Amino acid sequence: MTGPLIHPTALPNDLSPDRLRLRPAANGSVAVDAGIAGWRYLAFRTVMLASGDSIEVGDGDHETAIVSLFGGDLSVARPGTADEILRGRPTVFDGLPSAYYLPAGRTATIAASTPGSDTTIAIATAPSRPRISADLRPMSIGRDDVRVEVRGAGRATRQINHIIAPDFPADRLLLVEVLTPAGNWSSWPPHKHDIDDMPNEAVLEEVYHYRFRRPEAWAVQRVYRPAGGPLGPARDAIFAVCDGEIVMVTDGYHPFAATDADDAYYLNVLAGDRRTMACSFDPALDDVRERWASMTPDPRVPFGESAS
Repeated sequence: MTGPLIHPTALPNDLSPDRLRLRPAANGSVAVDAGIAGWRYLAFRTVMLASGDSIEVGDGDHETAIVSLFGGDLSVARPGTADEILRGRPTVFDGLPSAYYLPAGRTATIAASTPGSDTTIAIATAPSRPRISADLRPMSIGRDDVRVEVRGAGRATRQINHIIAPDFPADRLLLVEVLTPAGNWSSWPPHKHDIDDMPNEAVLEEVYHYRFRRPEAWAVQRVYRPAGGPLGPARDAIFAVCDGEIVMVTDGYHPFAATDADDAYYLNVLAGDRRTMACSFDPALDDVRERWASMTPDPRVPFGESAS
């Protein structure tokens, strides 16, 4: 019996830089699917549910992850089971997230259940392999299930909230939150995951979805691909990303920097053939990690209730 197919590289991608960045619609929602991005797997969208509103999620051959970004509580109803509650939070900086995982072939109704309170959610999907999905079960992810990591040091300190990590019983999906204090860098040193070269690197499709304490704030996202690789000619894009936007990381290195005025947040959603976050670093900057041992982590993280 052969194992699952492992693709050697990301799909070659010729999207121009302006098409890698997606802005939200007038209602605040934003969405990307594999066809738009030139991917094999990943789809992502945000939805705002007014109090009492609901949405059906789940698919016959796709796994689904739902993250409560901010707002009131959510109820999760599935046929033949008692409703479950996903606790809300005022903002992405105030406490840890709640989430829910649905394997392929399962459905659920997600409803905003706090009277008078809207809730904004993120929904990620990816096609699932039948051999793997057969052994997976729906799972509620509470605040106590989210592992908090303070990564880096000095001006490269950031907070990582692991929601669906490589050891989580899922197929392709991986989800983390990254909170970057004002003036700091994250996704640093620059890394990429577009070549299968285990244990050093795996192929992962990825979106960055941004939020800020102030809606008018912005931060800097760079996505660059050196010349001479298997994925196409050199490409270099720098974006002033804003609240509610998405940048699609189809390949290449992708560092991020918050301005000195505003704390920044992004939700990373990834999908690939392997359950790993393995990545390789830009060799011109990889040695910065060695300096962290002599530096003090930024005391501003972890944020809010995450510090308790």
